[in-house]
Amino acid sequence: MKKVLGVIPSRYASTRFPGKPLVDINGKSMIRRVVEQCQKAEKLDKVIVATDDKRIYDHVLEFGGNAMMTADTHKSGTERCGEVIEKLEDKEEFFDIVVNIQGDEPFISPAHINKVCDILLNDDQAEIGSLAKKITTEEELFNENVVKVVMTEESEDEEPRDALYFSRHPIPFMRGKKQSEWLANANYYKHIGIYAFNIDEFYEIQEIEKSMLEDAESLENLRWLSHHFTIQIAEIKEDTIGIDTPEDLNKINFN
Repeated sequence: MKKVLGVIPSRYASTRFPGKPLVDINGKSMIRRVVEQCQKAEKLDKVIVATDDKRIYDHVLEFGGNAMMTADTHKSGTERCGEVIEKLEDKEEFFDIVVNIQGDEPFISPAHINKVCDILLNDDQAEIGSLAKKITTEEELFNENVVKVVMTEESEDEEPRDALYFSRHPIPFMRGKKQSEWLANANYYKHIGIYAFNIDEFYEIQEIEKSMLEDAESLENLRWLSHHFTIQIAEIKEDTIGIDTPEDLNKINFN
């Protein structure tokens, strides 16, 4: 049986929202809500918050979660996950799959976490798994902070599809049509920022260099595509709520 590790990278020093992981959301911190949602995902064998801040570390331990202090020099959540894996292996604790989970989605669905795990649990050849949701509004389509993904053709059995490219720009470009007509003439997909990695491929991506495409779009997943890794995408129907700024807290409705 494959063992699956869930890692939640969590930084205090966010440019747009400092202290975001500890912000109170109806009586619980954001990071606590993420951890508790992950604990409901039965495909995860262990959940660890990876942080470079003692305040977050202490807080997670206080509410009964698992936390690990990591270096403050990491440039991505993927690198932070790598340090967690190294430290666990030093303690003779090994996993077959690692899932990198966003720390700013306080209501992440356990079903979505299970779904991205299943991509690798059900296919021994799968390297990296992730999720996407169909875009339904022009606001999302033309928002550069909403990452779009283009995939291979959909199959009748709704199997995961291979990612062809990720972009902050709407793709495909609809030649000869007004932008107001694009959604009616093509399917566009929003990438959901959760990744499941086969552990062998995870080791490999730690060693590869940045690509021109990654620098251009500021998207780490383009580094992996540029180096011939396959990212399989499963489609979800329900939307996710990410908190990037204090104003985003207004998106939350507890009714």
